[in-house]
Amino acid sequence: MTNANYPFDALMEITARPSAVFVRGEGSLLWDDAGKRYLDFIQGWAVNCLGHSPPEIAEALATQAKLLLTPSPAFYNAPSLKLAKALTDKSCFDRVFFANSGGEANEGAIKLARKYGALHRGGAYEIITFEGGFHGRTLATMSASGKKAFEPLFEPKVPGFPKARLNDLASVQRLISDKTVAVMLEPIQGEAGVWPATDQFLRDLRDLTKSHGLLLIFDEIQTGMGRTGKLFHYEHAGIEPDIMTLGKGIGGGVPLAALLATEHASCFEHGDQGGTFNGNPLMCAAGLAVLDRVGNVDFLKSVADSGLYLGSELQRLSARHGLGEVRGRGLLLALDLKHPIGASIVAQAFEKGVLLNSPQADALRFMPALNVTRAEIAEMIDGLDAILTGMGAARRVA
Repeated sequence: MTNANYPFDALMEITARPSAVFVRGEGSLLWDDAGKRYLDFIQGWAVNCLGHSPPEIAEALATQAKLLLTPSPAFYNAPSLKLAKALTDKSCFDRVFFANSGGEANEGAIKLARKYGALHRGGAYEIITFEGGFHGRTLATMSASGKKAFEPLFEPKVPGFPKARLNDLASVQRLISDKTVAVMLEPIQGEAGVWPATDQFLRDLRDLTKSHGLLLIFDEIQTGMGRTGKLFHYEHAGIEPDIMTLGKGIGGGVPLAALLATEHASCFEHGDQGGTFNGNPLMCAAGLAVLDRVGNVDFLKSVADSGLYLGSELQRLSARHGLGEVRGRGLLLALDLKHPIGASIVAQAFEKGVLLNSPQADALRFMPALNVTRAEIAEMIDGLDAILTGMGAARRVA
């Protein structure tokens, strides 16, 4: 694959990419080096929560870059202290460790739980995770994930992650032993095709873990920072986990993630955890700008309203074309295609200037900017409708 203006051969081949090279973005829109416009309903896999190049993040980065990039994590810096306090004020947690990616934050959560097991549960180290779950691409987080494609890769895996089934409390109960220290899950399994845990299951899981003295870890890398209409997904179920991880949207497009824990679960000692760039002021300045916008009550209501509108439009489209259910919450939704046509739809949409994602062959996942407009949703729906009609999938009912 070649592009007259850019050399591709220096990058490692880790995924199939189209030849377009993106050079500019604004809100829900992207432009490639040929000037073609794209409507983006992927947003870096829910990373760009305020869309592409939002002015508040650009201004925060420019201002901070003139002051201080990083003094080393061996010293305090003002933006990290302010962001940590803002996150604890808006959540049920007491302590924050900043990281650079969701995988790193989840790796930290695993380490924190195992340290807790060593100190308080006689060396217990197993963390029950779930089939279909996705927690990152480090060796430990791949081992914790329940993604089938990971099973043959990079053997031997890190031991200690027995798998339960989402929304099946009995399957969790059967795995609890004297080796168990925690249960870890995504409240909505994004990579698996947007499969939500029910609020009742989450409440029952909280009761179960408390009764056994286990930690409950919420991986909110994708669901956190307003994605589901509340700042954090655990709020929907009215429970409080012991540990939570954030990534993707927390930086609004820059590499920032966080590990949050209650005082009870915060058992790292000096030297247990660290990272060269962790909590650097440049990224934390961006995080403060994001939280200032996304943490606003009116903004969160607008996310919930936009999610209801997108969901209703997808349901209408599904009925028109004889497709399946719409799953998810807020602005993390999936459309069940009933057939393995996702890759074809994504390719056709790209040619038409719409960016869509198919995490599974029979599903489309929608992760637009949290400030996406109704007009942009309508434009995407019209484009998807035309593709489905052209594929002969239409089954008109009206």
